[in-house]
Amino acid sequence: MLNLDRLRTLNAVARHGSVSAAADGLHVTTSAVSQQLAKLERETGQQLLAKQGRGVRLTDAGKLLAEHASRILSQVELAQADLEAQRGRAVGELVLGAFPTAARGLAPAVLASLRASQPQLRVRLEEMDPEHSLPRVVRGDMDLAVVLEWRNHPLPIAEGLARASVLDDPVDVAVSAGHPLAAREAVDLEDLAEEEWISWPHGQFCHEWLMSTLRSKGIEPRTSHMADEHHTQLALVAAGLGVVVAPRLGRGPVPEGVRILPVRHTMHRHVYAVWRADADRRPSIRAAVGALQAAGKAVSGASS
Repeated sequence: MLNLDRLRTLNAVARHGSVSAAADGLHVTTSAVSQQLAKLERETGQQLLAKQGRGVRLTDAGKLLAEHASRILSQVELAQADLEAQRGRAVGELVLGAFPTAARGLAPAVLASLRASQPQLRVRLEEMDPEHSLPRVVRGDMDLAVVLEWRNHPLPIAEGLARASVLDDPVDVAVSAGHPLAAREAVDLEDLAEEEWISWPHGQFCHEWLMSTLRSKGIEPRTSHMADEHHTQLALVAAGLGVVVAPRLGRGPVPEGVRILPVRHTMHRHVYAVWRADADRRPSIRAAVGALQAAGKAVSGASS
């Protein structure tokens, strides 16, 4: 029997035109794509790819199977959507992925709301960053992902995914209570040109955004410390070890010794939900997106 994940990989190669582009679209490595395609060739007993210059092309068999794969994958999603739609209510299980501050700042209200309004729907939360949740949505083993992008640093979204806005999350700067700027009502990023910065780790989406944003202001950032968790970052700020960007979503109580300063030219990160477009008709998707948007509206109202 043909494996759906491998058919999804072949479909991505057909849509994107190369193994590397398919890997980018699926948010996996090129090695992972090559391995899936090699297994699919063994399953089918057919050569699906042929070398072409430095790249590859689909063989006639590969093109034929890719056409079937596209229809099969779409039909699987539509079948699930139709089964739910026929009942007219959200049923079964829905796997929801959310990056850490969304898992803390949005998910509790969303899960409680869905438990009350959709008693036949089992929602399972998995906390993970967008670079991990998006591939799982594409592959079909996650139904919905809460992801983020910065206005000047968009997040690539694979073809075949739908999205809906949840909220715009304002971003402040946190300094220690003893910092020379701590008494200010607001700051410009340029005021912090000589500061030591606390950041997310190298390679993370938010780290790349911070570096490019500071450099766009003519600031060459000096990064002293890196930490995944916002609470760890704020603890380092409280100790006088640097300054940090502090989004409001999921921030919670600010530690003693930390001063939060709004940025005059307001910075936001855009939070939105992503799901497979073929799942649009599923009542569970609609219910979950609605609950996320209601929670986002409540958070925005509380922080304004």
